[in-house]
This record gives sequence, C-alpha cells and structure tokens, in this order.
Amino acid sequence: MSSEPAVATLTPLARARALAPQVTAAADTIDHERELPEALVDAMVSAGLFRLLVPRSIGGEEMDWLEYLDVVRTIAEADGSVGWCLNQGAVFATTSARCSEALAREVWGDPRTVVGNGPPKGCKSLPTDGGYLLTGRWMFSSGCRHANWIAALTVEDGVRLHMIPRDEVTLVDVWEVQGLRGTGSFAFETDGLFVPERRVMHDYGRTREPGPLYVVPQHLLFACGFGCVALGVARAGLDATIALADDKRPRFVKRPISQSEVVQHQIGKAEATWRAAKALLHETVGNVWESVRATGEISVEQRIHLRMAGTHAIRQSMEAVDIAYNLSGADAIFASKAIQRRFQDAHVITQQVQGRDSHYATVGQFFLGLEPTGGVF
Repeated sequence: MSSEPAVATLTPLARARALAPQVTAAADTIDHERELPEALVDAMVSAGLFRLLVPRSIGGEEMDWLEYLDVVRTIAEADGSVGWCLNQGAVFATTSARCSEALAREVWGDPRTVVGNGPPKGCKSLPTDGGYLLTGRWMFSSGCRHANWIAALTVEDGVRLHMIPRDEVTLVDVWEVQGLRGTGSFAFETDGLFVPERRVMHDYGRTREPGPLYVVPQHLLFACGFGCVALGVARAGLDATIALADDKRPRFVKRPISQSEVVQHQIGKAEATWRAAKALLHETVGNVWESVRATGEISVEQRIHLRMAGTHAIRQSMEAVDIAYNLSGADAIFASKAIQRRFQDAHVITQQVQGRDSHYATVGQFFLGLEPTGGVF
C-alpha cells in the first residue's frame, strides 16, 4: 500500500494520529515479540515518521521541533516502545546533517532507511588501507531489529562513527526486560569488520546544514523527545486508571473508587504533576526554538534549560504513573492491564541516560553559578 498521497497532504501530527489505532492494536504483539511488527514498521516508514528531522536537502521534512514533540507523544501514548523507537530513529537521523553529503545520500537517500545504534563496550577501530577494521560490542540498540543500517561509535584514538549495513553485524539478544520490551534493544557485534573510509565520520559534532534544527545538540533532541515518550506513556496510564475508577469497587465497599475522596485527591495530584511537566517541556522547547530560529545559536543557559525540562518530564511522568498504579490496586499487577505495561515502561525510561536523576545536579550547578559538569547539556 502506497502512502505517498497521505504524506503529501497530511501533517505529521495527522499522520501520527491516523497511525495510533494500528499501534494500539499491535501492542500485545509488540510486547510479546520484543519488536515492532513488519506491517507497523512499513506503515511508519510509509508515513515518513522516521524522516521528520532529516534535512530537506536529503529529501526529509526538517519539521518544526515543537510540532515534532507532539508527534512523538501521540505515538507513545498508543505504545511506549513504538514511541521510543520513533524518537530514537528520527533524532538519530539528524546525523544526516552532520556527515558528508555523500554519506548522507548513501544512507538516508533511501526513504525507507532506519538506523540502529548503541553505546560501545570495549570496541576498537584500527586503521587499514581504505578504511578501518572494527571489533567490539555495542549495547542497547533500540530498533535494530527493524533497521537497515547500524551506526557503531568508537572513542579510542579519537571519536569515529562507522555506518554499516545491518546484515554485516551480528545481533545479540540481551533484551530480557520488563519495560519497553518492544524496542528490541539488542546488542550488536563485529569482529574485524572492514568499514570503508567513506562510511566513517570523524567529527560527529559539526553540522553542514544551516537549519535551526541542527543547531540544537543531538543529545538534547533525544532528551526532549524521550521526555515526550514518557509523557505519552504516563497519559495512557492515567487515562486507564481514570476509566477503571468508574467500575472498580474495593472489597466490602459498594461505591466505585471514583467516589473516594482519597482517590479524587490522588488523581488531581497526578494530573497536576503530568500537566506541569508537559507545560515546562513545551514552554522551554518553544522558547529555545524561537531563539535558535532567530539567531542560529544556542547558549549554555538554553542547553541547561533543555536538559532540565527533558529530565523533569521523564521523572515526573514516572511519578504520575506511580500514583495511577497504586490507585489501581490488585488490577495493576496483571500483564493484561494497561497500567501494568505503562508502569514498567515509565520506570525503564528513567533508567536510560536521558532520564537519570543525577541530571538535576548539573542543572543545580548552573543555577548556583558553578561550572556544570557531566557532559550532558
């Protein structure tokens, strides 16, 4: 089924909303199989969702950043793993603005490209005639099972990013987890793999594209996007508990829990927590985005604000889900219940590098007039 007319006529958010029911319908399969079904990946690719942040010069949409966050949250509300894979693939695709144009066209010139990547673990890249010999293991490669390219980073003897067709690496199943199972975040390995020079990036931080989207550091694009994944997961968890509250009656009690003042108080607190975190993230991104579009620059203070807002969205989403989970009582412990999956997903998100509680210390250092540390802003 071709979706080119839909891509041409519908906004990205409209495409995401149209796709959300298909995501929801596949949620059990996604969780059980620990990967996105081929039909769903095809639909996402056909809708252009993985190319939303690719430069127009390479055939992408290079869309407004603030609007992009609504797309991510919409998909994550339908399923956290799919939202995670969307943000992972779409944000990493901004690498197409940071590599040579020839490499960008080789990899992202294909409109169906999705790239998997992961942090290195004991990896080496040895120079040889015409390229490098690559050996090692890379962990937490979200979406690698539906990717057609793999990006392998090495940091010894200088930072290098190696772009590799996926069939040239070996996937390793290490993803026995309870949350975000559908991301299929396997490890991948190589052993003396030859990577030609044309597929190796040596200066990952620079950009050749003039657009404001590529002024924002990639790790902060990830942070704010994953903040929206957490917000989407939490929204779904809260909605599931609110729906349950109309029917659920505690043992020996005739009234549904929605009539309990304690439950009413907790739902009000959870809603305030969620809405405040969402407001902070969107206000912060909106302010920074407006400034970057006007000046073409981003300050340390703005980067700190983005780190704060992204982290806070993740951490507070977990708090909102915890309230919903506790209100759901024994119903919450069953895998078949929507709140159980959202509870697991929300807690796994906080364990990823973008959701670490320690980021607050970096933010606090800045506001105290100290030199921020941590390399995460």
